Amino acid sequence: MTFKDKVVSLLNQGLSEKPSVFLIDLTITESMKIIVTLDGDQGVTLQDCIDISRTLEHNLDREEQDFSLEVASAGVSTPLKLVRQYKKNIGRVLKVKTATDIIEAVLSEANEEFITLTWTAREPKKIGKGKETVEKKLALPYSEIKEAIVTITF
Repeated sequence: MTFKDKVVSLLNQGLSEKPSVFLIDLTITESMKIIVTLDGDQGVTLQDCIDISRTLEHNLDREEQDFSLEVASAGVSTPLKLVRQYKKNIGRVLKVKTATDIIEAVLSEANEEFITLTWTAREPKKIGKGKETVEKKLALPYSEIKEAIVTITF
C-alpha cells in the first residue's frame, strides 16, 4: 500500500465516523505535506478538524515516511466544487462565473445535473417608456460553471 493509499484509507475511516462532514480536497505534495480540506452539511467545527487530524496523525508512522499535516475547513471565499455543497447553500446568494457571464443570484435549487438561479433585473418595458422589474430564472448545468462562490452579505 502506497503512502497516499494509506492516507486516503485513514481519511475515509475518519470521515465515516462523521457523516455530516465531507472531503473537498486532498493534496499530498512532493515534500509529503498532507493538506486536507473539509466541509460539512452544518459547517465544520474545530473539533471536526482535530478529530480528522488525529485519525491521520496517530495512524501514520513518521519513521516510515516523514510528513506534515494540515486539516482545515473550506474558507468563505473557496469556490464550490461538489453537488453536496450547492445543496447545502440553497437560499444563499452565489456569484457564478460561466464562459461568458458573471451572475450574482440566489441559488434556489440544486440537483445532480444543474442549479437554478433566481434574481430580479430592471429591463425596458415591452410597451411604452421606462423600465420594469422582472423576475429572472436560469437553470445552469454544472458543466457550464467555471466558478461559484457564496457571497457574504452583512
